[in-house]
Amino acid sequence: MNGVPGAAGEGPPREPAYDLIELMFFAYRDFVSDPDHVLERFQFGRAHHRVIHFVHRHPEIRVADLLDILRITKQSLARVLRDLIEQGFILQKEGQADRRQRLLTVTEKGQALALELARLQTERFTRAIAASGTPRDQAVRFLYAMIDPDAREEVTRMITQAGRAVPQKDR
Repeated sequence: MNGVPGAAGEGPPREPAYDLIELMFFAYRDFVSDPDHVLERFQFGRAHHRVIHFVHRHPEIRVADLLDILRITKQSLARVLRDLIEQGFILQKEGQADRRQRLLTVTEKGQALALELARLQTERFTRAIAASGTPRDQAVRFLYAMIDPDAREEVTRMITQAGRAVPQKDR
């Protein structure tokens, strides 16, 4: 149809879609490169970025919920959280109803970092959407379709809770 393996109406691809796979790798590489430079100032990595992002977007998130979102081990999260707490980006407190729960929230310093990183990535999205001529809602639908079908409902709930609606079409 349009030369892209597996495009609508062509059925499943016979050969791997190397062009799309490699474009995704390179797009991701560059998408995270801007924040990577900022994170270097603090000797933080991409795991720190993901944690600060989700804690910022979901104040008082439970550690257990963060583990579910990130799909990492407790040990990996503990190391990253220790760095973020020690450097004053995240606060951890006990839950009010259940003192065994650990609730996470960003500090003012953490909020400033989260916003700086999000603005860099928003600028890259804005440039890419403008350069591609793709309407934003189509880009959102495409990314949403990349998520495993059994996780879409939870992702929709989480994104909607954090203040951004996911398009209803193609759910």
